[in-house]
Amino acid sequence: MADPRSPLKIDRSESAFTDYKPAYTQAQAVVEATRCLYCADAPCMHACPTHIDVPQFIRKIASHNDKGSARTIFDANILGMSCSRVCPVETLCVGSCVYNHLGHPPIQIGRLQRYATDKAYAEGWRYYQAGPDTGKKVALIGAGPASLACAHELRLRGHAAVILEKRQEIGGLNTTGVAPHKMKADQGVKEAEWVLGIGGIEVRNGVEVGKDISVAELEKQFDAVFVGLGLGPDTPLKVPGEQLPGVIGAVAWIEQFKLGKIDLSQVRSCLIIGGGNTALDCVREAITLGIPNVTMVYRGTEQGMPGYAHEWKAAQVKSAKAEWQAVPVAFEGEGKVQRAVLQRLDAAKKPIAGATFSVEADLVLLAIGQARIGDLVGGLEGIAVERGVVVTDAHGATGRPGWYAGGDCRNGGKEVVNAAAEGKAAAIAIDAYLQGNSPN
Repeated sequence: MADPRSPLKIDRSESAFTDYKPAYTQAQAVVEATRCLYCADAPCMHACPTHIDVPQFIRKIASHNDKGSARTIFDANILGMSCSRVCPVETLCVGSCVYNHLGHPPIQIGRLQRYATDKAYAEGWRYYQAGPDTGKKVALIGAGPASLACAHELRLRGHAAVILEKRQEIGGLNTTGVAPHKMKADQGVKEAEWVLGIGGIEVRNGVEVGKDISVAELEKQFDAVFVGLGLGPDTPLKVPGEQLPGVIGAVAWIEQFKLGKIDLSQVRSCLIIGGGNTALDCVREAITLGIPNVTMVYRGTEQGMPGYAHEWKAAQVKSAKAEWQAVPVAFEGEGKVQRAVLQRLDAAKKPIAGATFSVEADLVLLAIGQARIGDLVGGLEGIAVERGVVVTDAHGATGRPGWYAGGDCRNGGKEVVNAAAEGKAAAIAIDAYLQGNSPN
């Protein structure tokens, strides 16, 4: 059954997940907000890529001005709702809170931001109107966070915006890829629709640039182009047996259960290959979905893994196990994956002779990264691509006049808040370009 508001199915496997950090009540939010010291130098604000005025929005919660609090957040980051859920606040704003140096728990900035933005959505508060029509039109490739932030800022400045999205779903990874204990797919769609509520942003689903519309047509129909493509498919390991059923990319697997129903009743043992945050998300998801034995396999040490330590601790609470300093060298099974052959590595990540062993695995999730798809536009004159990432200046401008980029295709795969910041910055630069001015 589909939700009439969107192409999302109602009976999705992600429904099994509950919020890792439950929402504050008003009383809880006010109590937490009154702990804030409202620092003049606000290290939390500087730690945020969108530079939300954190002391200001928290002070407004403390004074029961929730509508003003949400406005302060959205003025800096129109994607403040999703960022309140998915941002790694422990390493950004919360991690920069001065209370960390005073022996007291830091202010729970993310949860306060969620309180204010959720209330804005629930109450139907609208803050923004499109600017006077300029007669200019901008194409945005992809309907993820970077393009949404860019399109909204363009509308504030009066430019028409047309988002070209090859999928039927909008919201990008906020809809298809965020761990559901942080945010579910319908919330990603809801946020995208809220952003589009400013009016004058057209979304053309099922349109793939280079296939359904050419670059020449884009440049003929639009005055500027923003590339917000995100990342590509999961990176393969390229080992024997990888094509067996049951070996799948982590992002592809997350999308399956976020957008639909998956059957894991026959899966007893799951291996997650990788040590980044996507791998850690998969560990927690596999356990929550009922797989009895879940093990993460990482080529380095626990101390050296790139994923956030607090996420691994949370996974361990859920009975996750790990094989450190090991890599798969083959997958085996009759008609489907049944086991993995692992190679033990030394401290220099070199294979230890004779140190191979097998472990059972009915499901293997490859979380070793995603392809970078900046190459899609890299063939265009004036657009440079290095290591799969589109090269731009500080404002998102490429070397091709009128072409800008932001989000994962530009930064190689950072956080939603980075995409929001880059999309907004690019819109400001596009506005200057359309007016014949410099963005500086």
